[in-house]
Amino acid sequence: MRKSLTVFGGAVIAVALTCAWPWIKMVLSGSAHYTEQDKREYDFYTPDILRKMPRISTRYSFDFTNITGPAAHVYAVKFYDTQDIRKIEDYLASTGYRRAECDFESVCWRRTDPRESVYVGTLHGEKTVIVQVVYNFT
Repeated sequence: MRKSLTVFGGAVIAVALTCAWPWIKMVLSGSAHYTEQDKREYDFYTPDILRKMPRISTRYSFDFTNITGPAAHVYAVKFYDTQDIRKIEDYLASTGYRRAECDFESVCWRRTDPRESVYVGTLHGEKTVIVQVVYNFT
């Protein structure tokens, strides 16, 4: 009886770890690259501001980076085959964000949370728009 309980307990732990492993990997991950179709990653990593952001291109992808020193989380969406940022700027303004001057004298958007900054830019030489949401924990 004791042996069967030990085996059963081990099996329960193994099943629990197997089910939880994808979530554990995401919590401990330093970075991720995913699309909206990668449901688990999209639901876990993507902040509301990027979920509700207008899709200015049919081709886009998401990134997450956990920076350890200085501590920051960077969430990004890249829109390919476009350089028009007007809809994104209109969306940010309509949700209470205001243009501000942030680190390195670059333009960013801020709201009430002093740890949150939103950067909108285009890649030179490519038709790509990048929107980054940075949360500084320092």
